[in-house]
Amino acid sequence: MTKQNKLIIAIFCIIKFTLHLIADYHSGFQGDELLHIETGNHLAIGYMEFPPLIGVLAYVQNLFNSNSVYIHHLFSHISCILIIIYVGKITLELGGKNKALFLTLLCIVIAPAFGRSQQLFQPVIFGQLFWVLGFYQLVRFTKYLDKKYLTYLAIFSVIGFLFKYDVLFFIFGISSLLFFKRTRETLLKQNVRLHILLAFIIILPNIYWQYMTDYPVFQMFSRLYETQLDKISRIDNLKNLILASNPISLILILPALIYIFKSNKAELYKPLAFSITLSFLLLISSNGKSYYFFPIILTILPFGAIFWEQKVIQNHKWVMFPITFLLFLGSILISFGMPVYTFNHYLHSIYKFEKKDIDGGKYGVKYDEYYTKEKWKKTMSELKKVFDSLPENEKQNCKIWGKHYAQAGAVNLFGKEYNLPKAFSYHGSYYSWTPSGGMPNTVIALSYQVGDFFNPYFEKVTLVKSIYNPYADNEEELYQRIYICKKPKQNFEKMKDLFKHRIFE
Repeated sequence: MTKQNKLIIAIFCIIKFTLHLIADYHSGFQGDELLHIETGNHLAIGYMEFPPLIGVLAYVQNLFNSNSVYIHHLFSHISCILIIIYVGKITLELGGKNKALFLTLLCIVIAPAFGRSQQLFQPVIFGQLFWVLGFYQLVRFTKYLDKKYLTYLAIFSVIGFLFKYDVLFFIFGISSLLFFKRTRETLLKQNVRLHILLAFIIILPNIYWQYMTDYPVFQMFSRLYETQLDKISRIDNLKNLILASNPISLILILPALIYIFKSNKAELYKPLAFSITLSFLLLISSNGKSYYFFPIILTILPFGAIFWEQKVIQNHKWVMFPITFLLFLGSILISFGMPVYTFNHYLHSIYKFEKKDIDGGKYGVKYDEYYTKEKWKKTMSELKKVFDSLPENEKQNCKIWGKHYAQAGAVNLFGKEYNLPKAFSYHGSYYSWTPSGGMPNTVIALSYQVGDFFNPYFEKVTLVKSIYNPYADNEEELYQRIYICKKPKQNFEKMKDLFKHRIFE
């Protein structure tokens, strides 16, 4: 890697990191993040919705004892910088030079897809990182046929799996190495079975946990297909993917789809092309969400950039200027991927392109992290008023029941500042962390609009507060309701049994 290569990568790392810090300043936490942060207080070999390693990162972040967005995005930001570095290294390994490196990294920065997905503390960013790290080792193994790269490939694939299960799509793509004599013969000389055995041993504890808990991840995906994925067509998914990748990035993506198969570097490119194709076909057949395809875009971009550098710009240097100009124009879409503007500016400019009308709502903002700073401050203040209104004898053992895991997560992250009791929930992974023994005589319940949800579990349920959210993009979240629930009809063990098959409702 030359000094110029390093300088280009360093500049894009700084730009990317700066954009994310600006977005941190303007945003709060997305709902799912509050669940992921809580996993750090409950380290385990498995969680209901995702693999266990995000809990380790959350544990480290929680050591700062902070509710700052900056702190809880620490590993997300490190990961997005590593993605820039390793996509850059992939571009160079494939034969690209400065211009290809510049075009590839510019496409990543301007894509809304790699804004939000790499901003939030979610398994998504870590899945992308280890997909890219794995693909880098796949490139090096295909290029040099050195067994150490096969070992690294296995290591990154396993770690990626323990962050996000959809790395399985990448692992499936690796089977392309068996289709080509050169890579197949090298594989057979290595002790591939040992690699597979070691990988299986490493992931076995998580598989065992899934088995012992009746495979909740399958229950979650079943619910996801029932409520969301079955309603999304594959054509719509591809349209969303193009928009998320930034339509101007098609300048690189479309030629990449041809060049990857037609390049004169067949020995290197074809196994990689088939790997990407297999992963894509499995993803499209499973009808996953558009963001499941984001790692594939990261691995395709370098091929398109190399095409322009070697087949066009090398002979017509002036072409670099219009391509760069068009890609820079695409930077206007960055704000659709993360809050680089203030919320007020967003409402008066970008919001109108994403507006979703809701009966009784005022705005209908697509992403909740844009406004959750104020949302959770207001929620905690109202909860405090309700808690403070209780008699002293009821305050002592009182707990807060968050109907949604994000509500329970918000109370546990922010509630300490308001002297609120800890929250529990039966939603998602919170189900595993519910208290035991008898329920307190008084429970404060926090929910969205769910009707008489709490009535079957208490003798008396009183609605005491309704918190209006003018920015909600669905009717359910238009109001948060606070209830005082008294005289429980069962203990915590019985409650857990009652919710055993309702974890994802």
